[in-house]
Amino acid sequence: MARVFMVGATGLVGRELLRLLQADPQVTAIVAPTRKPLPAHGKLINPVGDDLFALLTKQEQPVDIVFCCLGTTRREAGSDANFHYVDYTLVIESALTGRRLGAQHCLVVSALGANIRSTFLYNRTKGEMEQALREQNWPRLTLVRPSMLLGERSSPRLLERITAPLFTLLPGKWRAVAAKDVAQTLLEQAFSPGSGVKVLESDRLHCFHSAH
Repeated sequence: MARVFMVGATGLVGRELLRLLQADPQVTAIVAPTRKPLPAHGKLINPVGDDLFALLTKQEQPVDIVFCCLGTTRREAGSDANFHYVDYTLVIESALTGRRLGAQHCLVVSALGANIRSTFLYNRTKGEMEQALREQNWPRLTLVRPSMLLGERSSPRLLERITAPLFTLLPGKWRAVAAKDVAQTLLEQAFSPGSGVKVLESDRLHCFHSAH
């Protein structure tokens, strides 16, 4: 039985994961701070506020597992600084909050191509985020790196709508992956044995579920 802390519950992967967590008998409570209220559920504790960073600092409920599904794009964020704040600062602070509340396992949605030395802002920020999480010295850290995500976004991204058909045809880790498969992977990893750092590339997400 586990108490879960979850950030990013309104996103593409987050919505799928929240649904799975609510249905899973191993999960007794879900603490999920958001800017807009989530539909009520018996397991759900949903602090709401415009400032997610402030919400994180106020959390006191003890938890066992942290899920972070935060993510945006440079275009959506409006500036390099805003993008870095969401995809780096808030992710790191979410993990630190979970650690403060007693969590032993942190699971984070990163991205294909995450690389601290990348010349691309998106990939470099994801790489820096992963490095900072490693430096938190979690007993267990799971990093999932999906390729393009498939699913219905609340705010569709034009570029993804145009390129998604192409990404479904690409081989290996470049092939697009369904958000529900990423969410299922996160859930299964959370309740499987293990320790240390584990990185799952996008092709592992396809293979992972073909075996189930």
